[in-house]
Amino acid sequence: MPSVLLVEDDENVRETLALNLRAEGYDVRLAADGEAGLESARSEPADVVILDVMLPKLDGLTLCRILRRESGVPILLLTARGTETDKIIGLEMGADDYIVKPFSLGEFLARVRAALRRGLTSAAPVQEIEAGPLRLDLAARRTFRADRELNLAPREFDLLSLLMRHRGAVLSRDLLLARVWGEDFPGDPRTVDVHIRWLRQKIEADPSNPEWIVTVRGVGYRFEA
Repeated sequence: MPSVLLVEDDENVRETLALNLRAEGYDVRLAADGEAGLESARSEPADVVILDVMLPKLDGLTLCRILRRESGVPILLLTARGTETDKIIGLEMGADDYIVKPFSLGEFLARVRAALRRGLTSAAPVQEIEAGPLRLDLAARRTFRADRELNLAPREFDLLSLLMRHRGAVLSRDLLLARVWGEDFPGDPRTVDVHIRWLRQKIEADPSNPEWIVTVRGVGYRFEA
Protein backbone atom coordinates (compact mmCIF):
# COMPACT_ATOMS: atom_id res chain seq x y z
CA MET A 1 0.00 0.00 0.00
CA PRO A 2 1.70 3.26 -1.08
CA SER A 3 2.05 5.81 1.70
CA VAL A 4 1.19 9.50 1.36
CA LEU A 5 2.13 12.34 3.70
CA LEU A 6 -0.34 15.22 3.34
CA VAL A 7 0.67 18.53 4.97
CA GLU A 8 -2.26 20.97 4.81
CA ASP A 9 -3.40 23.51 7.42
CA ASP A 10 -7.00 23.85 6.16
CA GLU A 11 -8.89 21.13 8.03
CA ASN A 12 -11.67 20.78 5.47
CA VAL A 13 -9.24 20.45 2.56
CA ARG A 14 -7.02 18.10 4.56
CA GLU A 15 -9.83 15.74 5.53
CA THR A 16 -11.45 15.77 2.08
CA LEU A 17 -8.20 14.90 0.31
CA ALA A 18 -7.33 12.28 2.93
CA LEU A 19 -10.74 10.63 2.54
CA ASN A 20 -10.31 10.36 -1.23
CA LEU A 21 -6.72 9.14 -1.00
CA ARG A 22 -7.74 6.40 1.43
CA ALA A 23 -10.59 5.42 -0.88
CA GLU A 24 -7.94 4.90 -3.58
CA GLY A 25 -6.06 2.53 -1.29
CA TYR A 26 -3.31 4.82 0.01
CA ASP A 27 -1.94 4.76 3.55
CA VAL A 28 -2.34 8.44 4.51
CA ARG A 29 -0.59 10.39 7.26
CA LEU A 30 -1.61 13.97 8.05
CA ALA A 31 0.11 17.07 9.39
CA ALA A 32 -1.39 20.53 9.93
CA ASP A 33 1.81 22.62 9.85
CA GLY A 34 5.27 22.57 8.34
CA GLU A 35 7.16 21.58 11.46
CA ALA A 36 4.88 18.60 12.10
CA GLY A 37 5.20 17.65 8.45
CA LEU A 38 8.99 17.68 8.61
CA GLU A 39 9.01 15.57 11.76
CA SER A 40 6.63 13.04 10.16
CA ALA A 41 8.64 12.87 6.93
CA ARG A 42 11.85 12.22 8.85
CA SER A 43 10.44 9.71 11.30
CA GLU A 44 8.50 7.61 8.76
CA PRO A 45 9.37 8.33 5.11
CA ALA A 46 6.42 8.33 2.70
CA ASP A 47 6.22 7.33 -0.95
CA VAL A 48 4.73 10.71 -1.90
CA VAL A 49 4.63 14.03 0.00
CA ILE A 50 1.88 16.58 -0.69
CA LEU A 51 2.50 20.09 0.66
CA ASP A 52 0.39 23.20 0.82
CA VAL A 53 2.61 26.21 0.07
CA MET A 54 1.13 28.50 2.76
CA LEU A 55 1.75 26.52 5.95
CA PRO A 56 2.14 27.82 9.52
CA LYS A 57 5.43 27.44 11.45
CA LEU A 58 7.37 26.32 8.37
CA ASP A 59 6.14 27.28 4.90
CA GLY A 60 5.71 24.70 2.18
CA LEU A 61 8.53 25.96 -0.07
CA THR A 62 11.05 25.83 2.76
CA LEU A 63 9.83 22.39 3.77
CA CYS A 64 10.09 21.25 0.15
CA ARG A 65 13.69 22.46 -0.06
CA ILE A 66 14.64 20.67 3.18
CA LEU A 67 13.03 17.39 2.10
CA ARG A 68 14.66 17.54 -1.32
CA ARG A 69 18.08 17.90 0.28
CA GLU A 70 17.43 14.81 2.38
CA SER A 71 15.66 12.46 -0.05
CA GLY A 72 14.34 11.90 -3.56
CA VAL A 73 10.71 11.44 -2.46
CA PRO A 74 8.19 12.79 -5.03
CA ILE A 75 6.80 16.12 -3.79
CA LEU A 76 3.52 17.66 -4.94
CA LEU A 77 2.79 21.32 -4.10
CA LEU A 78 -0.71 22.73 -3.56
CA THR A 79 -1.19 26.48 -3.84
CA ALA A 80 -3.76 29.17 -4.46
CA ARG A 81 -1.19 31.13 -6.49
CA GLY A 82 -0.67 30.08 -10.09
CA THR A 83 1.65 32.59 -11.73
CA GLU A 84 4.55 31.32 -13.83
CA THR A 85 7.04 32.79 -11.35
CA ASP A 86 5.41 30.93 -8.45
CA LYS A 87 5.51 27.67 -10.38
CA ILE A 88 9.17 28.06 -11.35
CA ILE A 89 10.14 28.86 -7.76
CA GLY A 90 8.27 25.79 -6.50
CA LEU A 91 9.84 23.50 -9.07
CA GLU A 92 13.29 24.97 -8.42
CA MET A 93 12.85 24.22 -4.73
CA GLY A 94 12.63 20.57 -5.71
CA ALA A 95 8.93 19.91 -6.23
CA ASP A 96 7.94 17.35 -8.87
CA ASP A 97 4.52 18.84 -9.62
CA TYR A 98 2.39 21.87 -8.81
CA ILE A 99 -1.44 22.04 -8.52
CA VAL A 100 -3.28 25.36 -8.36
CA LYS A 101 -6.40 25.59 -6.18
CA PRO A 102 -9.23 25.06 -6.84
CA PHE A 103 -8.69 21.71 -8.54
CA SER A 104 -10.86 18.67 -9.19
CA LEU A 105 -10.39 15.52 -7.13
CA GLY A 106 -9.92 13.57 -10.36
CA GLU A 107 -7.00 15.78 -11.39
CA PHE A 108 -5.52 15.61 -7.89
CA LEU A 109 -5.60 11.81 -7.75
CA ALA A 110 -4.19 11.52 -11.27
CA ARG A 111 -1.24 13.73 -10.32
CA VAL A 112 -0.61 11.68 -7.17
CA ARG A 113 -0.53 8.50 -9.27
CA ALA A 114 1.86 10.15 -11.74
CA ALA A 115 4.13 11.30 -8.91
CA LEU A 116 4.24 7.74 -7.58
CA ARG A 117 5.22 6.40 -11.01
CA ARG A 118 8.01 8.96 -11.30
CA GLY A 119 9.21 8.06 -7.83
CA LEU A 120 9.48 4.40 -8.79
CA THR A 121 11.39 5.08 -12.01
CA SER A 122 13.34 8.27 -11.25
CA ALA A 123 17.07 8.32 -11.80
CA ALA A 124 19.65 9.59 -9.35
CA PRO A 125 19.63 13.38 -8.91
CA VAL A 126 21.84 15.46 -11.18
CA GLN A 127 25.22 16.05 -9.57
CA GLU A 128 26.87 18.13 -12.30
CA ILE A 129 25.88 20.67 -14.95
CA GLU A 130 28.10 21.29 -17.97
CA ALA A 131 28.07 23.84 -20.79
CA GLY A 132 31.12 24.09 -23.00
CA PRO A 133 34.16 24.54 -20.74
CA LEU A 134 31.99 25.36 -17.72
CA ARG A 135 31.22 22.64 -15.19
CA LEU A 136 29.33 22.93 -11.90
CA ASP A 137 29.71 20.30 -9.19
CA LEU A 138 26.37 20.81 -7.43
CA ALA A 139 27.07 18.58 -4.44
CA ALA A 140 30.43 20.18 -3.63
CA ARG A 141 29.37 23.65 -4.87
CA ARG A 142 32.51 23.97 -6.99
CA THR A 143 32.82 25.63 -10.39
CA PHE A 144 35.37 24.86 -13.11
CA ARG A 145 36.27 26.45 -16.42
CA ALA A 146 38.15 23.77 -18.32
CA ASP A 147 40.58 22.45 -15.68
CA ARG A 148 40.73 25.65 -13.65
CA GLU A 149 38.56 26.04 -10.55
CA LEU A 150 36.75 29.38 -10.20
CA ASN A 151 36.25 31.00 -6.82
CA LEU A 152 32.55 31.91 -6.85
CA ALA A 153 30.74 33.51 -3.93
CA PRO A 154 27.64 31.60 -2.72
CA ARG A 155 25.18 33.96 -4.45
CA GLU A 156 27.20 33.81 -7.67
CA PHE A 157 27.14 30.00 -7.62
CA ASP A 158 23.38 29.96 -7.00
CA LEU A 159 22.78 32.43 -9.85
CA LEU A 160 24.93 30.49 -12.28
CA SER A 161 23.40 27.12 -11.42
CA LEU A 162 19.88 28.52 -11.81
CA LEU A 163 20.68 30.07 -15.17
CA MET A 164 22.41 26.92 -16.41
CA ARG A 165 19.51 24.70 -15.33
CA HIS A 166 17.23 26.84 -17.50
CA ARG A 167 19.66 27.42 -20.35
CA GLY A 168 18.06 29.13 -23.31
CA ALA A 169 15.19 30.57 -21.21
CA VAL A 170 14.94 34.20 -20.18
CA LEU A 171 14.76 34.55 -16.38
CA SER A 172 13.51 37.86 -15.06
CA ARG A 173 15.32 39.87 -12.41
CA ASP A 174 12.37 39.41 -10.05
CA LEU A 175 12.48 35.64 -10.48
CA LEU A 176 16.25 35.50 -9.93
CA LEU A 177 15.94 37.71 -6.87
CA ALA A 178 13.16 35.58 -5.37
CA ARG A 179 14.91 32.28 -6.11
CA VAL A 180 18.43 33.21 -4.98
CA TRP A 181 17.78 35.77 -2.24
CA GLY A 182 14.33 34.60 -1.11
CA GLU A 183 10.80 35.87 -1.71
CA ASP A 184 10.94 38.16 1.34
CA PHE A 185 14.26 39.80 0.42
CA PRO A 186 13.68 43.59 0.69
CA GLY A 187 16.48 44.56 -1.71
CA ASP A 188 16.34 46.16 -5.14
CA PRO A 189 16.25 43.96 -8.31
CA ARG A 190 19.41 45.82 -9.36
CA THR A 191 21.16 43.61 -6.80
CA VAL A 192 20.90 40.91 -9.46
CA ASP A 193 22.64 43.13 -12.03
CA VAL A 194 25.56 43.73 -9.68
CA HIS A 195 26.04 40.01 -9.00
CA ILE A 196 25.71 39.16 -12.69
CA ARG A 197 28.48 41.66 -13.43
CA TRP A 198 30.72 40.04 -10.81
CA LEU A 199 29.87 36.59 -12.16
CA ARG A 200 30.73 37.59 -15.72
CA GLN A 201 34.12 38.84 -14.57
CA LYS A 202 34.87 35.33 -13.32
CA ILE A 203 33.44 33.10 -16.05
CA GLU A 204 33.54 35.14 -19.26
CA ALA A 205 36.62 35.46 -21.48
CA ASP A 206 35.50 39.04 -22.24
CA PRO A 207 33.04 40.31 -19.58
CA SER A 208 32.14 43.36 -21.68
CA ASN A 209 31.00 41.04 -24.50
CA PRO A 210 29.55 38.07 -22.61
CA GLU A 211 29.36 34.73 -24.36
CA TRP A 212 27.41 32.81 -21.71
CA ILE A 213 25.17 35.16 -19.67
CA VAL A 214 23.29 37.39 -22.09
CA THR A 215 21.22 40.43 -21.09
CA VAL A 216 17.67 40.56 -22.43
CA ARG A 217 16.96 44.26 -22.21
CA GLY A 218 14.04 45.20 -19.97
CA VAL A 219 13.48 41.61 -18.84
CA GLY A 220 16.44 39.77 -17.33
CA TYR A 221 19.11 37.29 -18.35
CA ARG A 222 19.53 34.16 -20.45
CA PHE A 223 22.26 31.53 -20.32
CA GLU A 224 23.27 30.64 -23.87
CA ALA A 225 23.12 26.90 -24.50
